[in-house]
Amino acid sequence: MSLSCSLTLRVPYGATDQMGVVYYANYLTWFEMGRTEFCRKFGMPYIEWEKNGIFMPVVEVRCRYKHPARYDDIVRVETYLKEVKPHSLSFEFKIYRDLDDKLLAEGYTKHGFCDSRGKLLKKPEPFYSMLTNILQQ
Repeated sequence: MSLSCSLTLRVPYGATDQMGVVYYANYLTWFEMGRTEFCRKFGMPYIEWEKNGIFMPVVEVRCRYKHPARYDDIVRVETYLKEVKPHSLSFEFKIYRDLDDKLLAEGYTKHGFCDSRGKLLKKPEPFYSMLTNILQQ
């Protein structure tokens, strides 16, 4: 698997439901946080993509929930660059409870490369080359 980025956070009370577990949609927010940290770590902050007129809307997402996270848990989001294609890229995520390293959820997101009007872009530079280089490491 490609290089990864790790993000640690504490589950806030507002992220839980009436049963005291993290509401399912919050995992997708954590995926996004992991993706933006990955880009930042490898020299491609998302703000730079947008300054260059490149946007990455989510076109596909999957999340498999294995065990619940609860209020005040410290969770770790591991983000991996899974695939880079001329018009898209995919990230893979694994979310662990930090205390016991239990896998809580895993999934992926696929993003298209497009301009501000939503038109697909092919191999947007310099980011495309940076991403393909990461995959080769």
